[in-house]
Amino acid sequence: MIIRILMIFLVTILPSVGKAELSYNSGEGDDGLRFVVVEGTFTPSDDLSEFEKVIRSFNPNVIGFDSDGGNIFKAMELGRIIRSHGLATIQLRQLECASACALAFMGGRSRYAEPGSIGVHKSSFSPTTPFNKEEAVSAVQDVTADIIGYMVEMGVNPALLQLAFKTEANDIRYLSGQEMANFGVTLSEGATDTAAISKPSSETKPYVASRPSVSTNPKQVEPSRVTIPVARSGRVRHPKGSVLMKAAPDGKSHSLRRFTNGVAVQITGEEDRWYRVNVAGVTGYMHHTWIRVDQFDATPGELRLIQVKSFDNIDEAVGYAMARDLPLAVYLATNGWYAVTIAKPFDKEEALYFTKGLKKEGAIPSDSFVTMGNTYVMKICCGTGSTYGEASSASGYGQ
Repeated sequence: MIIRILMIFLVTILPSVGKAELSYNSGEGDDGLRFVVVEGTFTPSDDLSEFEKVIRSFNPNVIGFDSDGGNIFKAMELGRIIRSHGLATIQLRQLECASACALAFMGGRSRYAEPGSIGVHKSSFSPTTPFNKEEAVSAVQDVTADIIGYMVEMGVNPALLQLAFKTEANDIRYLSGQEMANFGVTLSEGATDTAAISKPSSETKPYVASRPSVSTNPKQVEPSRVTIPVARSGRVRHPKGSVLMKAAPDGKSHSLRRFTNGVAVQITGEEDRWYRVNVAGVTGYMHHTWIRVDQFDATPGELRLIQVKSFDNIDEAVGYAMARDLPLAVYLATNGWYAVTIAKPFDKEEALYFTKGLKKEGAIPSDSFVTMGNTYVMKICCGTGSTYGEASSASGYGQ
C-alpha cells in the first residue's frame, strides 16, 4: 500500500514548483486513491477555508506537503483541520516539509514519512515577528507552550523541541526514520494505518464535515492520561535503598517482601498512583515513586534532580523555566502536573549540597527538594543539561 501511494505521489506531484502562498494540488490514482498536496509557505493571512473546501469536495484519503514552512500558527491550524477530518498524512523525500510544515504534518490521524523527509530547526518553533527583549521573552514562552500543547494533542513527544532547538535557524535537521518513530512523528518506522488510506468504497458517500472548531487558545490543551506511555517494566529505585512490596495499593496494607534497589520489576497495572507488579514471582503493589520505569525519561542510576516548582499546566511551567537565569527543565509527571527542576542531574551528596546553597542564596524556592524523579514521564523543555558551574554562576552561588 505505501509503495503504491509513493508512486502515485511521485508521478503526479514532482513537476510542481514551490509557491509563496498556499495552494492545494489534488490528484487521484488509477485505483481511486485520492490525495491533496499542500504547497507553498504558511502565512498569517492564509484563508484555510479554501483547504476545507477542497477536502469537502474532493474527499481525499491522504494529505501530503511541499512546503518550506512559514507561520507556525497557520501550520497548527491546518494540522487541526486535517485531524478533524480524520485524514492521514504522508511525506516523501522528493518533496519538502520543513520548519513549520512539520507541525501541519503532525495533524494526520495516521502518519507516514520517508526517512529524511521531515526537517526541523530552531525557527520551526519560534515566533517570526520582531520584538524588543522583554516582548521576545514573553512571546517565546507563549509560543513554546502553544506548541507543546499542540504536540501533545497530536500524540507527538514534545521532547522533539529539544532536538529542534539545537539546530540553528539557518540550518535544517532532517529526522531519521527511527527518530520520527521515537518522537511519535510517525506511527512507527516505515508503517502507517493502511486501512485509513485505502480506496474508498463506491457505496460510500463523500465525507462532509461541519467546520471544525479550531482552538484559538491552544495553551488550554492539556495532556490526558493516554499521552503518558504505559509503564510496563522498570527497577526498584528508592532513596533508602529498598522498598516493601504491599499486598494492596495502600501504604498501610500488609507488607509482602522487601526488595532492594536495582531489582527488575514487571508492571501489570496501576491503581491510584500504585503499580501492580510482579517481582521474582511475587505479586503485589509498589508506589509510583519507588520504581524507575523503563518507558519514562527518568535519570539514570542513582542520580538525583532538584525540583524547584510544580504547576498544573504547561503554560505556567514553561514560562517559569524560561524566565529564570538558572538552566531549568520541565518534566511531565505521572499525576499530570509539570515539575520544574535544575536541568543537570547530580549524585546524592552534590544534590543536597547545591540545594542547600541555592536556597541560602535565594536562587530557588525554600520548598525545593531533591528527588530521583521516578514519576517524571518525559522532558518537555527547556534546559540542556548545563554544568552546575553555569547554574551557580548565574545565581551567584559557588563564586
